[in-house]
Amino acid sequence: MKRARTKPQYDAPRSEPRFQQLSELHLSYEGGGVDIPIRPPDISVQGMFVNTSTHFPEGAVVILRFRLTRSNVEVQTRGEVRYCLPGIGIGVEFIGIAQEARQAIEEELEASSRARRPRAK
Repeated sequence: MKRARTKPQYDAPRSEPRFQQLSELHLSYEGGGVDIPIRPPDISVQGMFVNTSTHFPEGAVVILRFRLTRSNVEVQTRGEVRYCLPGIGIGVEFIGIAQEARQAIEEELEASSRARRPRAK
């Protein structure tokens, strides 16, 4: 069963918190095996925005591999391109992400959020 695709609202509030601290990020077309040049994205438990000038059609399946900065956990998962901003990047939704990886991302987001909160005086 396919979900109806809706165009993203770029000025709408995010449904999930995001952070940008990742290292060792790799992206390739599923079955292609060639790494695509990318710059650090922002990430949530649902997916990520990846800065790349490479064009990907909506619905393309990609392989993502990255390391969370604080915990040093490596995550590898498949993702589906939900939208493409030509010359800017792609919005990718994780598909089939392991529960352990999802939990590691949630913990990373919480730790990042705590670190950014102003301290009470």
